[in-house]
Amino acid sequence: MRFADIKEKLKTKSVAIAGCGGLGSNAAVALARVGVGKLIIADDDVIEEGNLNRQYYFYDQIGKPKAPSLKQNIARINPAVDVAAHIVKLGPKEVLDLFSGCDVILEAFDKSAMKEMIIETVLSTLPNMPIVSGVGMAGWGGNESITIRHSGNLHLVGDGVSEASENNPPLAPRVGIVSNMMANIALELLLGKDR
Repeated sequence: MRFADIKEKLKTKSVAIAGCGGLGSNAAVALARVGVGKLIIADDDVIEEGNLNRQYYFYDQIGKPKAPSLKQNIARINPAVDVAAHIVKLGPKEVLDLFSGCDVILEAFDKSAMKEMIIETVLSTLPNMPIVSGVGMAGWGGNESITIRHSGNLHLVGDGVSEASENNPPLAPRVGIVSNMMANIALELLLGKDR
């Protein structure tokens, strides 16, 4: 399929991204670059200098809310993408209100409790909605340990064990690998398998 055909198919599709940190910001940029028509992004956090090692923000955006800053960055990459940016702490109600009309949801939270909340909410109340989640990408190296596991409409990407901590921080290379794999799964769900 030619890129023009891919963009034509994707321009009617919408992807929700829960969390605009390392996974969410990089996956959003990847999807914007290929022409997904609408991105619905949500995060209640602000950009800190420590985020710049792995998140798609710039030094002059430190202290600003992530969701509208990411919207600005995407507009510079592909102004044709409609980005709905929400500064909100997501709970089950917000997930349903904001994301129920999209084609795919990407879960990109840092905290395991938030990951569990959105996965449980989506699987129990939106059973036909595909959800892609990043689990285990802290540290560096170990490329062969990053896998994809599918269970119905739930798609898990990562090594499943490398939880981020003070002594095992998430770094740009592994976060970028996982976020781009998540975006690639979203494309597969939106376009079908390639070959």
